[in-house]
Amino acid sequence: MINHTILRHHENHHINEKEVYDAYKIFFGTLVSKSRLKIINLLRKSKKNVSEIIKDLKLDQTSVSHDLARLKRCGFVTTEREGKFIFYKLNGKTIRPLMSLIDNHMSHYCIHILETIKEEIEK
Repeated sequence: MINHTILRHHENHHINEKEVYDAYKIFFGTLVSKSRLKIINLLRKSKKNVSEIIKDLKLDQTSVSHDLARLKRCGFVTTEREGKFIFYKLNGKTIRPLMSLIDNHMSHYCIHILETIKEEIEK
C-alpha cells in the first residue's frame, strides 16, 4: 500500500495511486544506469561541469548530457552557473543522505552476493 501522505499531497495535482507508482518506477529507474550511478558517485565528492565529468569518467559527451538531463529532471542533481560554466552538484537535501542509506544497506545485504558470485566464478 502506498503512503497516504504522498497521495494526499498529490490529490491537488490529480495524480492517482497508479501514477504515483509510475513515479516510483521513474525514480528507481534513474538508478538503474551504470553511467548515472557513476555520475552520482562522482558528484558526491564535489560539483563538476560537463567537461570535468566527461574527463573523470571517460564517458562520451552525448551520454553524459542525456544522463545529466535525467538526473536533473528527477531532482538528483542541481545546477549552478559560475561565469560561463554550469556546474552540477548532488541534491544535498535528499539524494546525498539517500546514497548514504543505500551504501549502508548494500554493505549489509548486497556486497556478500557479489562475493558469492566471485567465488563461484573462481571455482
